[in-house]
Amino acid sequence: MYAVVQVRGVVNTRREIKDTLKMLRLHHVNHCVLVPDTPAYLGMIRKVKDFVAYGEVDPGTLATILRTRGRLTGNRRLTDEYVRERTKFASIDEYAEALCNGEADLKDIDGMKPVLRLHPPRKGYKTIKRTFQQGGALGYYGREINDLLYAMR
Repeated sequence: MYAVVQVRGVVNTRREIKDTLKMLRLHHVNHCVLVPDTPAYLGMIRKVKDFVAYGEVDPGTLATILRTRGRLTGNRRLTDEYVRERTKFASIDEYAEALCNGEADLKDIDGMKPVLRLHPPRKGYKTIKRTFQQGGALGYYGREINDLLYAMR
């Protein structure tokens, strides 16, 4: 399971990049989506790598993000009680674990919005013009995406 966060805006960019971000449901800066590890999604992520930060998310961070930023229709918070009533999982932690292992899908909870609207990261981005390997905030983070997501909770 990959977490993809839009870091840069799309003013004066090519149409194919805008279309790919739209297909990923990334319409605004600091929005996050969770996508499975499939070749189709990886190709889309590689196309927009200069506008997003992405990496493999772990269950603990995913549970924290879902608990703080997960929203239902009507802008209601995602709670353990709602997950317990609507799914076979007992809590958000179990659901996050199943999501990371590929045993569950985001569509298992009816009414949950697929986009997580995050805060800007605490202490800010280093720079949004360089890749993570060069000391910036763009591109592939690997497991370190969890630190960025925790700062954006």
